[in-house]
Amino acid sequence: MRFYDFPLPALFEKPSSLLPLFPSHSDLPVNLNRRWLIPEPLIRPFKRAIGSQLPQEPFHSLQSHLESALLTRLSDIPQDQLYFPEPSPHFILNETLADMLTGRRLLIDEVLGTGGCSLENIHEHVHAGYIRYEAGIHTKPRPACQRCGNADPFLFGEVTCGRCLEACLYCRACLMMGRVTQCSPLLTWHGTFRKKEKGHRLGWDGQLSQAQDRASRKLTEKVKNISGRTEFLIWAVCGAGKTEMLFPAIYQALNLGTPVLIATPRTDVVRELLPRLEKAFPNSAVKAFHGEVDAANRYVSADLVIATTHQVLRFHRHFPVVIIDEVDAFPYTYDEKLRFAVKNARAEESLTVYLTATPLSDLKRLAERGALSHVKVPRRFHGYDLPVPKMKWAGNWKKSLAKKRLPYPVIQWLRQHTANGKKIFLFVPRIDVMDTIVQSLTAILNETKIDSVHSADPGRSEKVSKFRQGAIRVLVTTTILERGVTVKGVQVGVLGAEDGIFTESALVQIAGRAGRSPDEPDGDVIYFHYGKTKAMVAAVRHIQAMNREGGALS
Repeated sequence: MRFYDFPLPALFEKPSSLLPLFPSHSDLPVNLNRRWLIPEPLIRPFKRAIGSQLPQEPFHSLQSHLESALLTRLSDIPQDQLYFPEPSPHFILNETLADMLTGRRLLIDEVLGTGGCSLENIHEHVHAGYIRYEAGIHTKPRPACQRCGNADPFLFGEVTCGRCLEACLYCRACLMMGRVTQCSPLLTWHGTFRKKEKGHRLGWDGQLSQAQDRASRKLTEKVKNISGRTEFLIWAVCGAGKTEMLFPAIYQALNLGTPVLIATPRTDVVRELLPRLEKAFPNSAVKAFHGEVDAANRYVSADLVIATTHQVLRFHRHFPVVIIDEVDAFPYTYDEKLRFAVKNARAEESLTVYLTATPLSDLKRLAERGALSHVKVPRRFHGYDLPVPKMKWAGNWKKSLAKKRLPYPVIQWLRQHTANGKKIFLFVPRIDVMDTIVQSLTAILNETKIDSVHSADPGRSEKVSKFRQGAIRVLVTTTILERGVTVKGVQVGVLGAEDGIFTESALVQIAGRAGRSPDEPDGDVIYFHYGKTKAMVAAVRHIQAMNREGGALS
């Protein structure tokens, strides 16, 4: 969007009829070497109105200012040279606009696209000090996207822009969230932060285990005493009941009047957490944000936000409590912009909680050195050990699949568990082998319902639901279901466990799908391989070490 660029002294002789667009004299800063920007579409009708009254003063002097004012892009002017007044206590807010922008940084097109306000209404809020414009891309000293933090020159493109009518850079790193260009204004809310209503109720009345309670108390104490930007690691085994451990701390935060963010890498996990958290906090506004949420619900306000890390890109310096679930998971660990998003969503005074069963080496080192405050939960909520995986030679399974056959040890294991009425997860390293595996299994286990699921499968949620209910007995899956999914009584196999995609972390998480119910805490986990890897051995040792540590605490 292009703006008319006015040095502030040029506004001293303005007519009072234009006050909705221009700052008042009393608002002007001591340093007058700043610019007041007005969106070009708002100037056009005023130019026409002024032109019809040229003989009358002071319109004539303003007309000359309009004629000499520059059309500019936000990226052409350093942010510290722009003028924004302090919020006016007498201004009547557009509540829809306030709710939408509070705690967010949004493209002007996103805001206008909801239909809740006009461009003139937005600029009135700018004039009153409640909204500020910021360039979507800063170009000096080098291009940098202000929404996602991208500064990689290879992740910027150039387009002939229909808005500024010039060659315009755009960010390719966050294109799926809407295009940010040099002339795209990002809007932020700068009014007084309105604390949320207190009096929240915790509707969960379950009992935490001793290990859970210890972790929960430590976290709640951290929430009560937030100072600066602090971090806390909860290192809890798969099936420890991490979500339930969070409830007292979330309850504490909400009743302090502060919003809470739970960020997780995958949409599946957001969907699974939403009903649990709605039930736990029945009189709180609990909202989920992921890529499939429609536009009408994409910008609603909430006390407790559950969002994929991609959707966190829309939030800005808002949350005093940020909980990152599965902090070691793809894509969060591999995508710098997602880490940027989470950091940018934190309030100035905030607590960031890292939640994982398999912390990355840097977090482990910080925790072990005492540089990162942390708590360990090495025992599942039901008190039983984690199932320890077995490793089974499966020969050259790729060669077998090329002949439309499965390795005999895999067939034997599947027959054993399906004969006992068990449900089975069979993890595989690649999507392209799934059809062959499903066809082979269907021929072998002809009375057993078998299906497959992967990240690009539009029916993924429905298939997982059917698997839980028993309508599907064997579900062949990629690592998309390695975490965040709980199915009672499931047995777990990994075909091709030597593949590089099966890291120590992935194998520990996969093993963690078994034995999660107190009714069936044992579960069977087996790594079918064509040669043991360090990751496989490390995963088994990791699980054994946690069992020893958990046993010592019992």
